[in-house]
Amino acid sequence: MLSTMKLLPLRRWIRPTQRYDLGLAWNWEHDAAFVARLAQQMAQEGLQLLTVTDQNLSVILEHLSRKEIAFRSFWDRAADADQRYNALHAFVKDGPCRWFNPADRARWAWNKATMHLELISAGIVTPYTILLDPYNLRPELPALDLTVLGRDFVIKPAHGGGGEGVIHAANGLDSVQAARRMHPQDYYLLQARVDSVWLGEQPAWFRAIMAFDNCFVTWWNPWTHRYRQLAPGDEHLVDLEQLKSIMQTIKRVCNLDIFSSEIALTAERKFVVVDYINDPIDLRLQSLTPDGVPDEIVDAVISALLQLLKKRK
Repeated sequence: MLSTMKLLPLRRWIRPTQRYDLGLAWNWEHDAAFVARLAQQMAQEGLQLLTVTDQNLSVILEHLSRKEIAFRSFWDRAADADQRYNALHAFVKDGPCRWFNPADRARWAWNKATMHLELISAGIVTPYTILLDPYNLRPELPALDLTVLGRDFVIKPAHGGGGEGVIHAANGLDSVQAARRMHPQDYYLLQARVDSVWLGEQPAWFRAIMAFDNCFVTWWNPWTHRYRQLAPGDEHLVDLEQLKSIMQTIKRVCNLDIFSSEIALTAERKFVVVDYINDPIDLRLQSLTPDGVPDEIVDAVISALLQLLKKRK
């Protein structure tokens, strides 16, 4: 009789969920070397990585929907360029998965106009800036005194990365209107140019990466876009603790796990945050491309990530 039959535990009839320590979505070909480096170091630590790419996105979504796989942590470096990857977010936005740079925070931080106001409120020094409404919303310019910006100035759309739409030596209202028509749905920032002091043979311009509560600072050349690591003797040239404190304040404002900022030191010895928040950050290896991130910094970012993943596991 049924009542005398020995029933197997229910869990024996359900396919177990495969849990990966990190789900990483990426679709930029220049990320390949970073991903390979990350995969190697995760394997050495006994951590499981599942990469989501154009080749397996649909399959991964199917497995997620069936609860056959899950992520302990998730990092999306693809959805900013391809909205198809937004479908992954439904499986990580709730529950125990740690989502690095979640979409709602990232979209908020991508708005340079919003971040300008937020950073000023937090006490961060930024370039003198005039904010303009989108051209579609207000085609006619308000009365503007451009002399406060200097002889020439910088024009930036509120959204976009990699210098897209940025004009570095603008002058006059005509150039402002021409720029606004390029992205008519976007807010615009008109900013005074920032000139850094020179320290030795390099401009006092820095690229700082905040990664999982760790701050990594490098020299940054605004003309060549090349990084250079700080040498042991460079600490006496600049107040690194103050620079790192600025990055901690930016992190509290944007609430992102990993981002980078450009910061210049002026002749008045003031740190000015020139480029507020870059996400996703560039993780190309300098050993493979001249304007990539120093390999040691990339390894340090990976190490910081691995420490966090091991704690979660």
